[in-house]
This record gives sequence, structure tokens and C-alpha cells, in this order.
Amino acid sequence: MKPQCQVAFKEWAVICQALASGQQTIILRKGGIHEGREGFRVQHHQFWLFPTYLHQDDRDKLDPKVWPLLDELSENRPATENVTLSCFAEVTDVIEIVDESQLARLTGWHGWSAQTIHDRYQYRQPGLFLLVVKISQTSPPIAIMNSPHFAGCRSWVDLAEPISTKELTPVLPDAEFREQRAKLLQLLSEG
Repeated sequence: MKPQCQVAFKEWAVICQALASGQQTIILRKGGIHEGREGFRVQHHQFWLFPTYLHQDDRDKLDPKVWPLLDELSENRPATENVTLSCFAEVTDVIEIVDESQLARLTGWHGWSAQTIHDRYQYRQPGLFLLVVKISQTSPPIAIMNSPHFAGCRSWVDLAEPISTKELTPVLPDAEFREQRAKLLQLLSEG
């Protein structure tokens, strides 16, 4: 792990919470409208999770298992002038899903509804990226000032300053993460 990181990855706050709680070890990504003609690319394999609140308030877009996390976030939403960073991700695997039938195998592995997954897969050109991520947390969380620089439908943002990654605690013990990763990779290789 790098001793500090200045890159953040924008993700729905409820998905960040699912990752932080260990309920989820994957990120599914199609890419934002500002990603260019080639769409999303995994430009970084280590990054801070940058929680966003746009688009996630429609419960129909989420799996009911994450609704309690959404309710908790609604009650404790930070002021709009701040962004709270508490999770750091290390990508262990990048899988481009080009067969939509594989998506059904991912039920229970993520916080999106089946319809959201289908819509994301079909957006622009069929396909979706799956990132297996090992999540660590910092305590206390780090509050940074929000900026117009962070706005827009994009996956990656550069932070004003690098943030230390030295005092992080893994969300899942290494053995449990390796076991989950192995199960997921086996699941995706079947069929």
C-alpha cells in the first residue's frame, strides 16, 4: 500500500457504507458521462472512496438489504460543504463483464437492484466492470472541503492534498477477504 494517496473514486454513499461494513467487496462500474467515448477505465488500483448522494435516494435502485444503510445515511448526512472520507480501497481484480447472464450470479454481492444492474449493463454499450476491492478504514474519518472541482458524473477525482494511508484498519480480516474473493472468482468462472 502506498503511504499516501491523492486520488478518490466517486461512489454512492450507501454503497460506500456497504463496503465499509463488509457487506460488499465489489464495486460495479459503467462510468459517468464525463468519462469520454471510451467510458470507464480502472486508472488507479488504490484510492479513497468519495461518497456521493446524487441518484441513490430512489429505493427501487437498491437491493432491500441496504435500505437500513440508506436510512442511516439520510439521518447522518454531512453538510454539503464537506465530504467525509473514511474508506480506502485496494483493487485486487478487475473483471469486465461482457455476458449479461453473469450478472444474476452476483445477486447478494452488491447493493444495487436487479433493474439497476441491467440498466447499467445496457447503458451505451453492453458491459460492466467489476472491481474486487479490499477496504480499510481510517478513524476518525477525514473531512475535506467540497469543491466544484469534484462535481460532475465522473469516477475519479484528484484531492487537493494527499492523505496518509498509514493508520488504516482492514474492514475484513485477510483470511475472510481471501475466502470471499475466491468464492466470487469461482462463481464468475462457472458456466
